[in-house]
Amino acid sequence: MANPQQAIPTMGRRQFWLIFSGLLLSMLLASLDQTIVSTALPTIAGDLGGFQDLAWVVTAYLLTSTASTPLWGKLGDLYGRKRYMIAAIVIFLVGSALCGLSWNLGALIGFRALQGVGAGGLMVMAMSVVGDIVSPRERGKYQGYIQAVFALASVAGPLAGGLFVDHLSWHWVFYVNLPLGIVALFMIGAVLPATVNRVKHRIDYVGSVLLVAAVSALLLITVWGGRDYAWGSPTIIGTAVLFVALLGLFIWWEGRTDEPILPMSLFRNPVIAIVSAGLFTVSVCFFAANVFLPTYLQVVRHDGATNSGLQLLPMLLTIMVASTVSGRVVTKTGRYKAFPVIGTLLMAVAMFLFAQLGPDTSRWVVIVDMIVMGAGFGLITQILIVAVQNAVDRRQIGTATATTNFFRSLGGSIGVAVFGAIFAAELTSWLPRTVPGGLAGTDPTTLLASPSRIAHLAPATSTGVAHAVANSLQVVFYVGLAIAVVSAVLMVFLKEVPLQQGGGQQQAKRPQESAAQR
Repeated sequence: MANPQQAIPTMGRRQFWLIFSGLLLSMLLASLDQTIVSTALPTIAGDLGGFQDLAWVVTAYLLTSTASTPLWGKLGDLYGRKRYMIAAIVIFLVGSALCGLSWNLGALIGFRALQGVGAGGLMVMAMSVVGDIVSPRERGKYQGYIQAVFALASVAGPLAGGLFVDHLSWHWVFYVNLPLGIVALFMIGAVLPATVNRVKHRIDYVGSVLLVAAVSALLLITVWGGRDYAWGSPTIIGTAVLFVALLGLFIWWEGRTDEPILPMSLFRNPVIAIVSAGLFTVSVCFFAANVFLPTYLQVVRHDGATNSGLQLLPMLLTIMVASTVSGRVVTKTGRYKAFPVIGTLLMAVAMFLFAQLGPDTSRWVVIVDMIVMGAGFGLITQILIVAVQNAVDRRQIGTATATTNFFRSLGGSIGVAVFGAIFAAELTSWLPRTVPGGLAGTDPTTLLASPSRIAHLAPATSTGVAHAVANSLQVVFYVGLAIAVVSAVLMVFLKEVPLQQGGGQQQAKRPQESAAQR
């Protein structure tokens, strides 16, 4: 039986597209801020100081956006989506404004954490509202649009960040969110119908705190390990023990509380279990490509930040085409399993091809490799979200969507940290072998923070650095290949549940019928 507070009235075509446009804009805001800041980090460090803590500008955002996702999903299920969608936008905008006003690196890290709390809500609420207003059979098409926005942000973020830094200032990396967010706030506030809850519920605050603490401990391990502390150091071992204890407490608590933030019963559903694991591994692979391909282009090929961003466009366009086409095919056929299976296999091929890149690789070869990656990733994520929403009762759409998005965000966060540690370790090993003098005493992270500086080194030194980076990236992408193969195996075991045409959501019929009449 449908949850009373989630019963959204029938809407017309114009209202539907206004709501959906607001959702796309909200998704763009949240996903763009995962990538736009990276290009500006060296400039921020030069302005605010504290280079040794610079990674926390990214990590703080990823931590709070990941850990808050299940709470937002649960709140939306219990009390309706509109009020929490608006709250998430407001928190995100306040955090963005404060980030732009930051006076030192500590303040920026704190405000980025606040911004991440809002971003976690934007992500899950947007996808959950799609589940509310679109039937299961039609969701593939509309989730494809959301996936295209995510891909756009992944590639356009570094490019936009470079343009702002070069022509304005790093503050505009955050200020740009304000006009976009205000438009999204108006669209959602004006046209998304409010829902009313007449049943009292209890929020799982204990579970929320335990989850945030466990995720924090896990991310600290991946960020600190091998860089700030040795993997066998008491600090890393102690943090690992703390993580296991917190995770055990969280699982125990979720099994005994009446309204858990992340119900363990969801994982008895084979679709949710496989999709959660699959999204985690797929995100690890995608972030390996998204973070380290610009490194290859800027350091190995000596392309500028803006030019390297433009060279990622083939991957972006392929993701958009693949996600849109696969979504429409799923809408027509009601079948979806083949797409994530093929997509993960293509990602594995792409990772193998990336591992072959070197200083002398043809630009056309790089473009073809990116197209393979884009085609693979574009066939996966939005299809898996459709599979999850189709496999649960309508009352759990928000919680189930948040759960799978949690694992996707966690995969991205851990992927960036783990691959960063692998890359730094390999680079430390390769630099003495390929660079005259070995750049003794140089921190690889400091070296790569300004790729333009490398291009101006002595030719023998610059060439040596390029070869060291290429060899280090080879290891990163081979590890990514292994994880992509695991993703493909998981997708083979995905249970395909035929998609429903209506799903009891009358509000979805009107825009579909209108579209058919065009």
